[in-house]
Amino acid sequence: MMTVLPRQCMSDRCCQKKSCELEKLNKRQSKVLWTVLGINSVMFGVELLSGIWSNSLALTGDSLDMLGDAIAYASSLYVINMGSKAHAQSAMLKGGIMFLSAVAVFARAAYQLAFNTPPELKVMSGIGVVALCTNLFCLYLLTQHRNDNINMSSVWLCSRNDIIANTSVLGAASLVYLTNSSLPDIAVGILLAFIFAKSAGSVLSQSWRQLRQV
Repeated sequence: MMTVLPRQCMSDRCCQKKSCELEKLNKRQSKVLWTVLGINSVMFGVELLSGIWSNSLALTGDSLDMLGDAIAYASSLYVINMGSKAHAQSAMLKGGIMFLSAVAVFARAAYQLAFNTPPELKVMSGIGVVALCTNLFCLYLLTQHRNDNINMSSVWLCSRNDIIANTSVLGAASLVYLTNSSLPDIAVGILLAFIFAKSAGSVLSQSWRQLRQV
């Protein structure tokens, strides 16, 4: 004889299943975020020291992007089990960090223009290749969760910007070598600052719209 479960019981089982699926998703997201957080934290230190030592504005700007991403990933981990309002607030924080990174690179560009010190190409290109490889790996991990929610979507955007920044650093190193001038490095540094500012505006507007809806 078949037992017919009460509707409430069926509903509870359904909710329990959804809860388990959400918990598994959060665990997968958390694992990915911890991995990319560690990678970006290490690469921030490596690129910052290398950028200062080699007088490369592009490399220094890329290191600030790494720092912004590390903070963004840490923020995403903090709100991963929270509601949509917390996710939107986290995305807004990331947008603010990206904007401040742009301001910092613009300030560094003014300094580089004043002293016109050429960058050390071997350091600039070598660290640039390492940064590109690590960020390609991070982007691969985050792409699997790109459409989960606004929280994961915003960190994916940060990681995508890293690839653009890394490629720009290598392009700047090539142009510095060909032209024997520090201007390509400065130009790429300013371009990166523009990309940070544009992405920041996108993230801030999206998170603001979501905050108004909750």
